[in-house]
Amino acid sequence: MQDRDLNEYSPSGSNTSKHVSCSHELCTAGPNCKGPKQPCPYTIEYLSENTSSSGLLVEDILHLLAGGNGVSNNSIQAPVIIGCGMKQSGGYLDGIAPDGLMGLGLGEVSVPSFLAKAGLITNSFSMCVDEEDSGRIFFGDQGPNTQQSTAFLPSNGNYETYIIGVEACCIGNSCLKQTSFRALVDSGTSFTFLPEEVYDKIAVEFDKRVNATITSYEGSPWKYCYNTSSQDLLKVPSVTLMFLANNSFVVHDPVFPIYDNQGVVGICLAIQPADGDIGTIGQNFMTGYRTVFDRENMKLGWSRSKCQDLGDAKSMPLTPPPKGTPPIPLPTTEQQSTPGGFAPAVAGRAPPKASAASSRSRFCLLRWLALLVLFCIVFIF
Repeated sequence: MQDRDLNEYSPSGSNTSKHVSCSHELCTAGPNCKGPKQPCPYTIEYLSENTSSSGLLVEDILHLLAGGNGVSNNSIQAPVIIGCGMKQSGGYLDGIAPDGLMGLGLGEVSVPSFLAKAGLITNSFSMCVDEEDSGRIFFGDQGPNTQQSTAFLPSNGNYETYIIGVEACCIGNSCLKQTSFRALVDSGTSFTFLPEEVYDKIAVEFDKRVNATITSYEGSPWKYCYNTSSQDLLKVPSVTLMFLANNSFVVHDPVFPIYDNQGVVGICLAIQPADGDIGTIGQNFMTGYRTVFDRENMKLGWSRSKCQDLGDAKSMPLTPPPKGTPPIPLPTTEQQSTPGGFAPAVAGRAPPKASAASSRSRFCLLRWLALLVLFCIVFIF
């Protein structure tokens, strides 16, 4: 399977795209529309300061490659609703997510929700990021029978985000007392944030076990950094998250390397203290794992993986939605204007600021990538 670079999406360059008009029964823009034939607008604001996107809702076709046991390389075309951004602010102007963001949350307007509601997949998907910062998204994947798992937790009585409960944290072979916490598993956040009291205990124990001199690096967001080089035999302790039923999640590489012109000069413990009592498990903790977001059974699954095609994927019939199937609901006004989580992670490359800042650009950013990796999107049946 070949990775492909992505770029900006233009509706005018797609012969399958069509605007969702204000007269559409699912468009809730109301007073913002000047006429019934006007394209339906949207606005979304992120928790990061002054970061937002607004534009028009567009329907287009998502092409999915089939995968799984004994599967040929056939594909299916699935209609989805896209927020085509025409005006960006905040972090977008600094070049974050130049290829856009893909919505993968529990809301009705996310891509997995579209596909599951249309009967194309089991209501589950997995993400796998390898050590080379490349990866796969497998829609319809519920993971192998040998995976470990833990249940998602409701928030205010509802399942709104992927929140899990960590029972304890271990550094090396030492499990620390009073280190339980709740965390949001967020593929759109590059690094990991833990509640401050838990962070302090983990960082202090980690510092005790690293055989290197603590230091600081200009511009680094991390407090616990260490001098090293490629010649050093650096001892980096593992970080393990413990769950109910003695399930464990071992973070195999909890550090981030610091480079100069000569190569690696140091490492940092890539964890920061969070604001509040809910942490965030970011992409760096998920590296090397096939992480399954099983929305049908409301649980998170994980197993070690090299992130190649999956030979153990559970299968389901590959059938397009029947003719006459009602359209998938668009986001409500509240869904469009309510902050939807953390700001998108910085992607690998950025367009010139002049093009990102232009509110009149006819090229719209399709919200595809949420990570620092280039994903291959695969459909499990």
